[in-house]
Amino acid sequence: MKQNQTFFGRVKEGIFDMCYIWLKEVRNVVKDEGMLIFFILVPLIYPILYSWIYNNEVAREVPVAVVDMSHSKESRTYIRNYDASPNVAVSYRCNSIEEADNLIGHQKCYGIVYIPSDFSTSLNRMEQTTVTIYCNMSFLLYYKAIYQTAAMVSNEMNSKIQVSLSGNSTDRQDEILTQPLAYEEVALFNETGGYGNFIIPGVLMLVLQQTLLLGIGLSAGTARENNRFRNLVPISKHYNGIFRIVLGKSACYSMVYAVIAAFEVLVVPRLFNFVHIGSPSAVFGIMVPYILACVFFGMFFSCIIRHRENVMLLIVFTSVPFLFLSGVSWPQNNIPGAWQGIACLIPSTFGVRAYVRINSMGATLADVNQEYVALWIQVLAYFFLTCLTYRHQINLTRRHELARREEIKGKVKMEEG
Repeated sequence: MKQNQTFFGRVKEGIFDMCYIWLKEVRNVVKDEGMLIFFILVPLIYPILYSWIYNNEVAREVPVAVVDMSHSKESRTYIRNYDASPNVAVSYRCNSIEEADNLIGHQKCYGIVYIPSDFSTSLNRMEQTTVTIYCNMSFLLYYKAIYQTAAMVSNEMNSKIQVSLSGNSTDRQDEILTQPLAYEEVALFNETGGYGNFIIPGVLMLVLQQTLLLGIGLSAGTARENNRFRNLVPISKHYNGIFRIVLGKSACYSMVYAVIAAFEVLVVPRLFNFVHIGSPSAVFGIMVPYILACVFFGMFFSCIIRHRENVMLLIVFTSVPFLFLSGVSWPQNNIPGAWQGIACLIPSTFGVRAYVRINSMGATLADVNQEYVALWIQVLAYFFLTCLTYRHQINLTRRHELARREEIKGKVKMEEG
């Protein structure tokens, strides 16, 4: 009976200490301006800012310079059809490539359409001619608009020339001549072909991880600066246990980011009309292990943070590499094996892949089972590593405190002697 009372007393004490640590972390989030920015303001503002910037989805009316050396009816027809496209605008007509190239150098236009002097002559002789397209490859969306419009106009002119020379007597014959193999282009998932639908879902998940790492790292740096021995664990009777520390801190971070994550993955896509065909239950199912994995990953990583300023130097620059390693902005199969191994250690790798498939492709949890299991493995692995880290910090704090007491005792004896 006495042993049971002792056991339940320890459990009660542990729960009380865990709640104390949780409440202290909540107060730190509210009172610390840095943590408030990383935990609340940045996760709320960045998704809206990024989504608003990319809300136009595709590039329209891209300025283009035309160098027409033919000055013929056919070349004017080509230019007129090219300018009629909503994607490009013929803003300049130049007399030479050098003049047009100078406009590109000053970023007044982003592409050149060069029509040779024998353009009309070759067509009338039933010979093949060329239209040369020069694009500024530093702007991929502009390149896509300029090149695809040129290809479309060229195909339309080819079809009209074929029809005029065929001598067919019916429209059906003309249709078979110009398009012997009928096809229908259907865009899957990203129906607009826009950049926002392509990149924003991955960015939303990455923002959750990076702001969590920044906030937790800032909290760790503050704890070390306020600690007499520069350790993560302060000298307090409430911090006398591994699980109560880890669970108390993680409960605070998870509580805050449960609300932030719901806003980012459920509200933002609908607010800006991005693709969101996944079921809320599947999104919720993948977000639970993802947030927990990010929390424990951040707590484990924070052990190397010595000062508040260090977190900015160590975390911010990793955002772009983490986005590439997730396989969203760069094909996963083209990532070297060594980097793929590193990517498996990062929660955003599996979180981004799973969320994109669920939200943008309508996948279920069964369809992303590999990523789902990987996230839970990361939760357990980083939870275990975090416990080891805090166990080491508790032992360091105890040794430093004992050494300090021995030092005080020594000084007292010397004064008495």
